[in-house]
Amino acid sequence: ADLRDADLEGATLVEANLEGADLSRADLTGANLTSAFLTNALLQNATLDEANLTDASIYFAEVNGASFLDANLTGAEIVGTPISVGGD
Repeated sequence: ADLRDADLEGATLVEANLEGADLSRADLTGANLTSAFLTNALLQNATLDEANLTDASIYFAEVNGASFLDANLTGAEIVGTPISVGGD
């Protein structure tokens, strides 16, 4: 799916299958991505601030330049994706 530059702020994407989706530069601020499937998703420069990624599957996603400020990653499975959980 080509969702580049999409405005998905506050969207409900519970259990969404976004495998291989291009979400580059998309605004997912506050989106509900609970149990979403994000394998091989392109999230470069996307904004996921305050997004709910509880129990999401994030495998080998491209996240260069993406923002996850205050995102909820509780129970998320993160494999091969450079997301660090926590603060300084």
